[in-house]
Amino acid sequence: MNTPVGAHDPFVRVRGAREHNLRGVDVDVPRDALVVFTGVSGSGKSSLAFGTIYAEAQRRYFESVAPYARRLIHQVGAPKVEEISGLPPAVALEQRRSAPTSRSSVGTVTTLSNSLRMLLSRAGTYPGGAGRLDSDAFSPNTPAGACPECHGLGQVHRVTKESLVPDPSLSVREGAIAAWPGAWQGKNLRDILGALGYDLDRPWRELPREDREWILFTDEQPVVTVHPVREAERIQRPYKGTYMSARRYVLHTFADSKSAALRARAERHLVSGPCPVCGGRRLRPEALAVTFAGRDIAELAALPLSRLAEVLRPARAEEGVTGTLAGDLVARIEVLTELGLGYLSVDRPTPTLSAGELQRLRLATQLRSGLFGVVYVLDEPSAGLHPADSDALLTVLDRLKAAGNSLFVVEHHMDLVRRADWVVDVGPRAGEHGGTVLYSGPVAGLAEVAGSATRRFLFPGGAAPAGRAPREPSGVLRLRGITRHNLRDLDVDVPLGVFTAVTGVSGSGKSTLVGQVLAESVAARLEGGEAEFAVGGLEGVDRLVRVDQKPIGRTPRSNLATYTGLFDAVRKVFAATDAARARGYGAGRFSFNVAGGRCETCQGEGFVAVELLFLPGAYAPCEACGGARYNPETLEITYRGANIAQVLELTVDAAEEFLADVPAARRSLAMLREVGLGYLRLGQPATELSGGEAQRVKLAAELQRTRRGHTLYVLDEPTTGLHPADTEVLLRQLHGLVEAGDSVVVVEHDMAVVAGADHVVDLGPGGGDEGGRVVAAGTPQQVAAAAGSVTARYLAKELGA
Repeated sequence: MNTPVGAHDPFVRVRGAREHNLRGVDVDVPRDALVVFTGVSGSGKSSLAFGTIYAEAQRRYFESVAPYARRLIHQVGAPKVEEISGLPPAVALEQRRSAPTSRSSVGTVTTLSNSLRMLLSRAGTYPGGAGRLDSDAFSPNTPAGACPECHGLGQVHRVTKESLVPDPSLSVREGAIAAWPGAWQGKNLRDILGALGYDLDRPWRELPREDREWILFTDEQPVVTVHPVREAERIQRPYKGTYMSARRYVLHTFADSKSAALRARAERHLVSGPCPVCGGRRLRPEALAVTFAGRDIAELAALPLSRLAEVLRPARAEEGVTGTLAGDLVARIEVLTELGLGYLSVDRPTPTLSAGELQRLRLATQLRSGLFGVVYVLDEPSAGLHPADSDALLTVLDRLKAAGNSLFVVEHHMDLVRRADWVVDVGPRAGEHGGTVLYSGPVAGLAEVAGSATRRFLFPGGAAPAGRAPREPSGVLRLRGITRHNLRDLDVDVPLGVFTAVTGVSGSGKSTLVGQVLAESVAARLEGGEAEFAVGGLEGVDRLVRVDQKPIGRTPRSNLATYTGLFDAVRKVFAATDAARARGYGAGRFSFNVAGGRCETCQGEGFVAVELLFLPGAYAPCEACGGARYNPETLEITYRGANIAQVLELTVDAAEEFLADVPAARRSLAMLREVGLGYLRLGQPATELSGGEAQRVKLAAELQRTRRGHTLYVLDEPTTGLHPADTEVLLRQLHGLVEAGDSVVVVEHDMAVVAGADHVVDLGPGGGDEGGRVVAAGTPQQVAAAAGSVTARYLAKELGA
């Protein structure tokens, strides 16, 4: 790089980056360009883009704020880098999700809710004689707007006679009131009821109606003297007992109990339904009486964004505040529809969104922010995106760049990499075998880098590999009459004993069909219950395994080793050493979850939470143990020269060799390597794992178990976050399950995965209301030739047709 360093230097220059596995990296990255960071999973590309460049930009920003904030940021720590020059302010759009709440929605993430409320407040049609309401009155998240019955949630939890007494043929003494607690507390309530004069031995259905109503629903809490029945071996004295109705007990336990088990038990006796006052619309009647274009705000918020834009477009021509607000809403919605999110509604809860959908919502919000001269650091913006939507994503990225911004993107999607101005390829492999910049320059130059794992996928050459003949199904799961979300009276056949890929554009209904309907129906029937929809062909399935992308834990206390169970074997190895036995240390001493061996300052987490007032909280290494999790005495015990904290710092690859003589750990480590996670550290906190990594950890934990009967594996986009080279490794495992006689069903956008499937179910043709139908089904070749399928041309291209 010969560009002189000066005031107008067009490059961000990184020198001596050593964050995580980076090996003193020196790299120059152009500003005002779309720069893509590539490399196999765990190679260090995120450590460079996020852990170094973005982290340093964030540190510099906080250096400019108040000393109090600087003191807090100092605890978080600066990235391990000697120098970075030419670095503008940076904004990170990651795939990490914040703690989900039922009040967070598409509207709150994008601030569309604020504009929609303002529109109803200022330009809505009010009933005669009604005064104008402030915008807060249209929000279910404020006291001014929330329905007083459900507090703005739209749902109420209540009990019914049937939920409290599922078997009315039993007497109270026989346990008719199933909602009551077990053991002594349940006996206590029965004794009090007997002392009040109620019959405990007649079948429930034969008790007088008024008695049944009082027992279940009274708010009275009478106190009576109870004379327990004497038992030969015990003397029980009379006592004062207070009665609590079954309803009161369930609601009190659900709302106030500190025990998760008791709350879960109480929840089984609750029936959830729409609020009877607001009808599930979450707002007060006076807010719902105001309309715009003939719809109240709840109806507008429930429309798909593409339909909402159609409703609002005519209002743009009006003068004054109506035209201004409607025009702003439509312009912001159009960006979201460009990104393939037109099927979402304003009121769609955030917890139901994928990480990719959330990131694209934030990306659209940034496009409207008007910022320029900023570095946007993005984490796989194409994740969860159908190939048909990728062009729209590139258009939005180009617009951000044209506005005078720089885009640094961590990405595995080769089509996006080909469109980049500059590529930084990190490798050659993962973990300690990576951390080196193999190439930094225009995309075409990567073709000359022999050591790059990305090269052969970015520049495929030669004839396409010969396709494998599709396997023959061993049976068929028949789902009939499916109606949920945008699926309407749908019939679907899912073959067993083969690899099935479910495809379709974003919002077409794939996750609803597979993750909800298929998995829930099969689970219900296998557990002996009733499925919501008709399911046939289940005699060929013995087990269901759902592998989703939900985190394996939400705090640093949860990690790879604890989730897979291999840490139990490691602790036993340390407890068996001569030094540990001499001190009387058992396996529990080497657990960071219990008192004894752990560091008490951080309670064994290795981190302490740092609150940043108006900013998101962060975790900082514990000053007492330096992040080791244990107290000094525990760390004095070593196995093969390493203490327990050092073993937790080993990568899976290194640990497989270090623990080769520990059979209980060897199998877990082998499975983690086989799903492409050899680069992760054993003690890597769950909070640092991507959704795709968490999913593969779950898959590895499942694969290490002993097989029992025919298993149906259900996975939602298992290749998310994977480099194509890692995708090949994962697919070998999934196809191995099928070869062993099991069934695999995946929701997938990666056409390389779909092309290798035995059977494809393509949903569409569009998203939201325009989707929800089976457009094509059959072998990959048959779907690639289907006339009405959006997926067909991308699949045909992958097949070389």
